[in-house]
Amino acid sequence: MNPNTFLCYNNNIKDHTLLSFSVTKKSKKVKARYKYRIYPNHIQITKLNQLFGCCRFVWNQSLAHCNQLYVNSQNQPSYVDLTKQFITQAKKELLWLKEVASTPLQQSLKDLDQAYKNLFNSCTGKRKGIKVKPPRFKSRKSRQTARFVGANYKIGQDKIYLPKVGKIKIVWSRPKPRQPSSLTIIRDSANRYFASFVVENCAEHLAKTNNSIGIDLGISTFATLSNGEKFESPKPLKKNLKKLAKFQRKFAKTKPGSKRRERRKLRVAKLHAKIKDIRTEFLHKLSTDLVRKYDTIVLEDLNVSGMVKNRKLAKAISDLGWRQFRTLTEAKCEKYGREFKVINRWEPTSQKCSCCGFKGGKKELNVREWTCLNCGAFHDRDINAAVNILKVVQPITKVETIETKVLDNPVQLSLFNEVAEGQPETEQKRTRSRRKSSPKKDASGNDVSTRLESFEQLRLFD
Repeated sequence: MNPNTFLCYNNNIKDHTLLSFSVTKKSKKVKARYKYRIYPNHIQITKLNQLFGCCRFVWNQSLAHCNQLYVNSQNQPSYVDLTKQFITQAKKELLWLKEVASTPLQQSLKDLDQAYKNLFNSCTGKRKGIKVKPPRFKSRKSRQTARFVGANYKIGQDKIYLPKVGKIKIVWSRPKPRQPSSLTIIRDSANRYFASFVVENCAEHLAKTNNSIGIDLGISTFATLSNGEKFESPKPLKKNLKKLAKFQRKFAKTKPGSKRRERRKLRVAKLHAKIKDIRTEFLHKLSTDLVRKYDTIVLEDLNVSGMVKNRKLAKAISDLGWRQFRTLTEAKCEKYGREFKVINRWEPTSQKCSCCGFKGGKKELNVREWTCLNCGAFHDRDINAAVNILKVVQPITKVETIETKVLDNPVQLSLFNEVAEGQPETEQKRTRSRRKSSPKKDASGNDVSTRLESFEQLRLFD
């Protein structure tokens, strides 16, 4: 799959409609993926399983051949060479390969060729991001796919036609795609079948709202906005944990290879699919709502892969879907002309006061509210972090003119042995940014600077 492809789920779980899109910056067009539920009959299920098996066989045989060439220090074969050897020549010996359409077999080899290109580009530095791992062998127990391109399939009123499979019933949960470039038949672990279409559309642009928002992601509260609004996660895994444990215990007691084991395995897979659907629906609704309301969305770059290594928080973090939320929000911002920004993960958003900028140091996770020692402002931990996230990208730059005066014999109380030296300051006009703390005022209403010319320090310790 293209690394710039993002998945989007329809709000209606019953329809099982999935939308994904990738943006081409040069052409300013969007590739959208529409996923619909299909219901093949028993004969068509047998033919589809045979098609999946042939695609898997071609992939595994080609991958084993490439691995052997790599061990022998030989060059990587091209797509044309693999097609001649594992499709054209193989059909002369293996007659059952002729019983399925040839297009999905060719697409399997194209995917393998692209996987190796991504691997080599990642090793040489041409491909940015996380290092790509070598392609792996496919298993018949996992998710199965077969892709058709060109004019090998036809779209009807309530059915789709696939070569050597027949007409399959499909439920159009949203308008039909226009002129799709490809069709992928998918069977997931819960034995559900889907038809996924790829369509190229022009990018849409929503009306400007002139609003920006910073988002802080957390465990107790999924998302906290800089305006104080909070969103709670449904946490589907936590709610279905006892039920899942019960199904897995019964599955573990069955005999390998028995029909009862297959039935209980399917029950566990269906529960996992339900948990995934609930989580994906929530993430899509929230990301869509934010993209419609705000022109600029700012998130923090969280090291999710490193955070899940914490055995005490791994299950809770995985149940939230932070990375998927970022992927969906970024994709929708790109599609609808919004601005999406990510700040550095080392920014002290939870340590710094959003009013005066004072850093109060690290805080434990159980500290949800705190008071700034410098300005005395009371903060909610999550809201303060969300405001700081927004300020990193959009600092307040409006300048205001103030008057400062010198205090007579100021006194400073300190619990520490070291105190910052006072700086002399006369009555004058100075310009300060809003992000600095506002000056104090005396009884007459004039502004008084907090920078002192001279002071006396009182200590409570010797």
